[in-house]
Parts: sequence; C-alpha cells; structure tokens
Amino acid sequence: QVQLVESGGGLVQAGGSLRLSCVVSGRTFSIYAMGWFRQAPGKEREFVAAINWNGSGTGLADSVKGRFTISRDNAKNTVYLQMNILKPGDTAVYYCAARNAIGTYLARQGHEYGYWGQGTQVTVAS
Repeated sequence: QVQLVESGGGLVQAGGSLRLSCVVSGRTFSIYAMGWFRQAPGKEREFVAAINWNGSGTGLADSVKGRFTISRDNAKNTVYLQMNILKPGDTAVYYCAARNAIGTYLARQGHEYGYWGQGTQVTVAS
C-alpha cells in the first residue's frame, strides 16, 4: 500500500516562501509520477504542479509559473514544492498525489492519480 505524507505548510506573510514536502512509502518511489494540487474553501481542487518519474519533466499551472518549483529526490522518496512570492490567493490545503507511471507525460487531472496524501494547510496573510 502506498502512503503519502505532506509537511511544511503554515502561515506566512504575502511575499514570503514555504517549501512543502511529500514523503512516499510502501512501494518503489521512482516508478511514480507525482503531482501537487490545492483546494481553497468553497472552491474545486485545482492542479498546481507535476513531475514525471525521474524528474526530467515538470509542469506548472499558469497561476504559479515563475513562483513555484516542483522537484523530487528519489533517494529520499520525497517530492517538494518550493513556493516563493506567495499571495493570499495561494491560501489552500495542498495535497500531493502519486500515479504509477514512467515516461514523459505529465498528468494535470486529479482523477489520473491513484494515491493521495492527507493535505497540509497553507495560509498566506496579506
């Protein structure tokens, strides 16, 4: 069974930075493509970032391009989301997700992922 545990959320002032981490256990991490999604109160879950199985390909939502970076360390079974120049509109619960896939395709839809973490709250104060 695959388990995902996020950490690194918190309260930050606008313009600040946070780095989210997601540790994956239970299976060989390197065969999983990973994604980050977020859900703000009263809104639908939305795609934030994705990275393929070996880190050679990444994708970001337009709303976070130039501010967020996704990366992974397969030796540590961990995927990261570095968030800079945070805005109040980035406030949400952030979830990491995993899909058992190798290749270059980057999934941006939630239903494409089979495993999810419990989420970590990010609050950006104005």
